[in-house]
Amino acid sequence: MDSRVSELFATGSGQKSGSQGVGSSSGNCFGMVSKKCCAKNAKKAKSRSSRTCKPSNNPPYIPPANLPPEAEEGNIEYKLKLINPTQYRFEHLATQMKWRLQEGRGEAVYQIGVEDNGMLVGLSEEDLRSSLKTLGRMAEKVGADITVLREREVDYDADIPRKVAEVLIRKVPDDQQFLDLRVAVLGNVDSGKSTLLGVLTQGELDNGRGRARLNLFRHLHEIQTGRTSSISFEILGFNSKGEVVNYSESRTAEEICESASKMITFIDLAGHHKYLKTTIFGLTSYCPDFAMLVVSANTGIAGTTREHLGLAMALKVPIFIVVSKVDLCKRETVERTVRQLERILKQPGCNKVPLVVSTTDDAVTAAQQFAQSPSITPIFTVSSVSGESLELLKVFFNIIPPLSNSKEQEELMQQLTEFQVDEIYTVPEVGTVVGGTLYSGICREGEQLVVGPTDSGQFRELTVCSIQRNRSACRVLRAGQAATLALGTFDRSLLRKGMVMVSPEMNPTICWMFEAEIVLLFHAKTFHKGFQVTVHVGNVRQTATVEAVHGKELRTGEKAVVCFRFIKHPEYLKVGAKLLFREGATKGIGQVTKLHPIDGKDLATGGSISRL
Repeated sequence: MDSRVSELFATGSGQKSGSQGVGSSSGNCFGMVSKKCCAKNAKKAKSRSSRTCKPSNNPPYIPPANLPPEAEEGNIEYKLKLINPTQYRFEHLATQMKWRLQEGRGEAVYQIGVEDNGMLVGLSEEDLRSSLKTLGRMAEKVGADITVLREREVDYDADIPRKVAEVLIRKVPDDQQFLDLRVAVLGNVDSGKSTLLGVLTQGELDNGRGRARLNLFRHLHEIQTGRTSSISFEILGFNSKGEVVNYSESRTAEEICESASKMITFIDLAGHHKYLKTTIFGLTSYCPDFAMLVVSANTGIAGTTREHLGLAMALKVPIFIVVSKVDLCKRETVERTVRQLERILKQPGCNKVPLVVSTTDDAVTAAQQFAQSPSITPIFTVSSVSGESLELLKVFFNIIPPLSNSKEQEELMQQLTEFQVDEIYTVPEVGTVVGGTLYSGICREGEQLVVGPTDSGQFRELTVCSIQRNRSACRVLRAGQAATLALGTFDRSLLRKGMVMVSPEMNPTICWMFEAEIVLLFHAKTFHKGFQVTVHVGNVRQTATVEAVHGKELRTGEKAVVCFRFIKHPEYLKVGAKLLFREGATKGIGQVTKLHPIDGKDLATGGSISRL
């Protein structure tokens, strides 16, 4: 991580919400570029924005240049044509489609009219229709549906126009094994995050006074103030044909899960600075696949917007941007906000490539390039009241592929079970319930696990009575999936956030002290021994003391290896885990490099499991 990203944190935490309006200069964005340079960049950004914000008459269906050669692995397949295949050939094609679907965890993309080397040859209209018909038969054979994403003519000097087509293949849902992607929703307070999620998941536009967000709030004070202070979850499904499945037709969560082949789980995080610890916990513990940064068109980049952008970049979560409330502003104001975003994204600390989405075809391109390149940052301009460009956002969510492939998923599932405890509840007639994410392995109903560490570093036995995933019953939980586990009569007072539930065979490393290689993003003075910070590592959040700084005392932007010691109780950590720490305006990121395990007499795994 480039230490220059520290400027995002420095400006975000030290300024008031209204200090960075739409008209703020780019010199205030990072404090690193001269006014002359900023003015030059602003003129370039203005000319680019005027071109990109307006719908194009010739949308870029498939790039005019040839595609890269077909890869052996992955879920993308090139086919020149599929016309009247023999029975043997058809069976081979169906088997090949199964492989591509497996690689894409239930999704595959077929490019028709393209040779294996990536050359766009194209087909006549008759041959293309015949190929798509064969593709439909293949999909039906393997239990999937097809959706034509886009078609375009290939410019050849021929009498008959030739076309290439891009087709999405998606498996029909089977026993709740739908593709599940988690999207963390970030942005400044009052930017419209909860309202946007309410509109997407409920299927009804907002009335302009926040009615759509009421279903997302969990506490009375959130309803009264209109501000999110806790972490809430909402789901948006897509069926095998790419159609939206949400609560608009009075569906229950269980019906949505049964109908959906792909599920987007939104993690609605707090925007106010005083709830920053909750926002960081949501980003570090729930392992989001992507982050959606919501920026209000009328206020621009204000308050915690920079800080949230910096957090996502520090944790290496791919991010895209939604400019909301465009119905409240003139088009010039919206374009000014987009230009401001482009300037920030292109600054040295970010090094992103903004991609403004104005057509359906732009949304398809953005979804594919966003997953392939971490530097691409799509920008949407939407309204939750008028519904402007909401369909483009839905197209983006429908097409965006998972970051991990099937091989990585299989490797995680073959490891021992490890479930991170993020939430703890007591449910009447059910008992103690914990919510969190299964980091590795497979968890089944009735499975025996151990949970810990306690204040003394021990683990206690428990039984998983039942599992719920996306508010519906589930028998098996696989690595990477989030769920709630019912633990029956297990004493809730023995649990806390930050614990893990693991297989009894695992030998977890419990420590009071650990070392990490850090970058000090922002600190007013020098960072030295004895300084106390709140440390975030995965679902662990605890105050720690700096025991030693290897080398000289640290200042903003400098790197060092630092030894931390937890204050309250030991924690379960892993070498290589991402770390983020904060205290007031002080912020830093890093990676755990070494653990100092508790002595064997204090923690011998076999003797540390208490039987209740």
